[in-house]
Order: sequence, then C-alpha cells, then structure tokens
Amino acid sequence: MKIGYARVSTQEQNTELQFDALKAVGCERIFDDQVSGAKTDRPGLAAALAYVRPGDSLVVWRLDRLGRNLKHLIEVVEDLESRGVGFITLQEGFDTSTTGGKMVFQIFGALAEFERNLVRERTLAGLTAARARGRKGGPKNKLSTEQIVTLNNMYNSKVHSIQEMCTTFQITKPTLYRYVKDYALSTTS
Repeated sequence: MKIGYARVSTQEQNTELQFDALKAVGCERIFDDQVSGAKTDRPGLAAALAYVRPGDSLVVWRLDRLGRNLKHLIEVVEDLESRGVGFITLQEGFDTSTTGGKMVFQIFGALAEFERNLVRERTLAGLTAARARGRKGGPKNKLSTEQIVTLNNMYNSKVHSIQEMCTTFQITKPTLYRYVKDYALSTTS
C-alpha cells in the first residue's frame, strides 16, 4: 500500500498540488503538515511513520517535503528500510524499493558520513593548531588573579565551608576544585 505525506511551510500555501500527485500514483491514505521542514516535530509525519507497515511505501511529492536536513532524511529512510517500508519521491524519482533507489540513498548516506568526518577532522585540526599556539580551550576564568589567591587562602585556612566559598565567588564546586588544583600546580612550578 502507498501512504502519502504532504507538507507546506506556511498557512498561505496549500497542499492541493501534492495531494493530487499523491492520489494520482495510488496513495490510499495521505497525512499532511503545515510546518517548516526544519522542524522535526511534525504530527502528520509522525502519524504517517506510525501508520506504515512492512511492504508499504511512504510517498512524498518532493524530497524537501520530508525535510531539509540530509541527516534527518537519511535517518527517516533508514528507519523505514529497517521496518521493510519503501520510500518514493515523485519529482526526483527515488524509490528505495528498487535497487537503483537504494543505491542513491546509500550514496547520500556515504556523503553525509563523509561530511561529518570532514567537520570532525577540521575541528580537531583547529584545536591542535590552537594548542600549538598556546591557547587553552574551555571557559575563561570567572575569577581574577586576586580572587583566585583569596579563594585558595580561604580553602587552605579550612575555616570556610566549600558551599560558603562557592556562594561567595558564585562558582560551582567543580570550578572551585579546578581553581585550587590549578593554583597549587602554578605555585609549585
């Protein structure tokens, strides 16, 4: 059975063109949404995905009606495939129930993975280059040098509670312990 999904982004648009095309190819049931493709919370799409059964095909007029984010598209199609459900786009001519359609989506998936790996590699290279220039990652110090010295004096005096020091300097316990540790390392060097 073919199950249709139609989506428009705004109230001013209508789904008539999509409904007509989906009915023309034999969709027995059509779900729809009036929401941006960038939104992942789409009740019509969720209902369509819950409705399809093994052997069915989810049909959309165009690929961008399912979503604009390649990662989300691939996740949806992989989920459908794992459940034995095909995916068809009318305008682009993809049909994952065919060998050629599966190949096209596998290429899309490989390209998306390649892009994720490139982003990760560029990020790691940027961090390595920054460290080589002496830059240290992480948040900036919330406390001035004078405040750090005062904090360490309070900590070492054992007069003040950890909570009292955290409240006084408006920092968390892990931050307090990091300052104490870093200060100890800097004074022993």
